[in-house]
Amino acid sequence: MTKSVLVTGGSRGIGRAICLKMASLGYYILVNYKGNEAAAQETLAQVRALGADGELLQFDVQHKEQVKAVLGGWIEQQKEKVIEILVNNAGIKDDTLMLWMKDEQWENVVDTSLGGFFYVTREVLNGMLLRKSGRIVNVVSLSGLKGMAGQTNYSAAKAGVIGATKALAQEIGKRGVTVNAVAPGFIQTDMTEGLNEKELKTMIPVQRFGQPEEVAHAVAFLASPESGYITGVVLSVNGGLYT
Repeated sequence: MTKSVLVTGGSRGIGRAICLKMASLGYYILVNYKGNEAAAQETLAQVRALGADGELLQFDVQHKEQVKAVLGGWIEQQKEKVIEILVNNAGIKDDTLMLWMKDEQWENVVDTSLGGFFYVTREVLNGMLLRKSGRIVNVVSLSGLKGMAGQTNYSAAKAGVIGATKALAQEIGKRGVTVNAVAPGFIQTDMTEGLNEKELKTMIPVQRFGQPEEVAHAVAFLASPESGYITGVVLSVNGGLYT
C-alpha cells in the first residue's frame, strides 16, 4: 500500500511547504486546491522534483457535496493508496471589525476552516479507524488562541477547530489515530503580505516573521510515527509571541 498525505489548501504558502516536507519524507502527496490550478501544478512539480509523486484533488472544502464526490470518490476507487495523514490547512481570512462584518464574510471564513475540517475529516476518518492508524494535523492560528481585533470570524473559526481537535482526539485515541493542531503566528506568506513586518516583528521575542518551512517541520513532527503518544495538543509556532 502507498501511504498518502492529503493537504487541503496545498497549492501555496504553508500548504505548499507542508506538501514539500512530506514529499521529502517519501509520502505520496494529494494536493487539494479550490481554484488556482497553476499554483497547484507548481506544487506538484516541486513534489516530483524531490523524487516523490502525487496528484491534484480539486474541491472546495466548505462544500460537502464536492468533498463527498471528489474526495469520497477518490477513496472508494483507490485500492493501492491509503490516506495515512490528513493535514487540514485550507483557510481564508476576510478581516473587518465585527460592527461592519457582512454575513458572507462570517459564513465564508467559518465554513472554510471549521466546516472544511468537519467535511474532509469525516470522509477520511473511517479508513483510519479501520486500519487503526493515522495522523490528523489541523493548521489553526495564533488568532484562535488569543483572538485578534478585526478577525472575529477567523478567530472563531480557528478556535472552533482547536476545540474539535481536542474532542476528536479523545474519541479516537484508542484506535491508534492522533489529532493535533499547529498554531502559526506571523508567517511570511501571501496572507501576511499587507502587514507591517518591520513594526510587528518588534513584538516578537525572536524578532522576525516565521517561514512556511518552519510550520511544515512542526506538522511533520506531529504526523510522524514516533508521535503516537502526543494527541489533543496545540503546538504554537509563533516565535514566542504568545504562549
